[in-house]
Amino acid sequence: MDKIAIIGAGNLGTAILEGLLKSNIITSENLFITRRNQEQLDKFEQLNVHYSTNNIEAVNFANIIILALQPNHIPKVLKEIKNTLTENHVLVSVASGVSLEELSNLIDNKKVKNIIRAMPNTAIAIQESMTCICSTGKDSLDEVKKIFKQLGEVMVIPEELMAPATALCACGTAFFLRAIRAASQGGIEIGFHSEDAIKMAAQTAKGAAELLLKKGGHPENHIDKVTTPKGITIAGLNEMEHNGFSSALIKGITTSAEKANKIYNKGNE
Repeated sequence: MDKIAIIGAGNLGTAILEGLLKSNIITSENLFITRRNQEQLDKFEQLNVHYSTNNIEAVNFANIIILALQPNHIPKVLKEIKNTLTENHVLVSVASGVSLEELSNLIDNKKVKNIIRAMPNTAIAIQESMTCICSTGKDSLDEVKKIFKQLGEVMVIPEELMAPATALCACGTAFFLRAIRAASQGGIEIGFHSEDAIKMAAQTAKGAAELLLKKGGHPENHIDKVTTPKGITIAGLNEMEHNGFSSALIKGITTSAEKANKIYNKGNE
């Protein structure tokens, strides 16, 4: 059985740990998590996982190393652990904007051939992330896909699409939440209390998404099923389109993607 070390017990690292504990692919004794602050690590004792402030100890323990760190912390940590990494290790980074080439150059360790980038979103905390991954090769890709499959859906994409994926999947969480907020505000205006309007809007959005995920097809196919001639749905849809609903969402995603590309490519200029 794989042993997994998560270096960085922040929000993302903790969410990954909790998701794996809820899965049936790994046991607590095969999980290790690190953080520099010992007091913030003590909470993991009750989870029966290994924990420490020592990253070297974590690398020696595990064969899959997940770097759940801020991008600016990656160079320092990799410098610390690079000589401990072996050909049996799989290195997985969830740090946004740090390329596979940069990771490879930072470890400067020819023995490590399995380097993978993963880009989850905040829904990983409830095992509903859309995680995009890319790698330097196919070795160990299935192992890493299996890990993130416990935390939502997984898609393997070319590395050049990681910045656009950030806009659609990571920033997209905020975009869809904003749409739900707007729908709930409309609900308040037509007579519902705030709490009820939010719950109704959120569940309706969840149901619409599940229709696509479980039944497949194009969104318009499902839209057609609730629009009738001279009906109330088409009246609302047309009013939204007259006010730029679709174009605003498209522009928001492309604008975020453009900025992500600039940030991600800055180090390569």
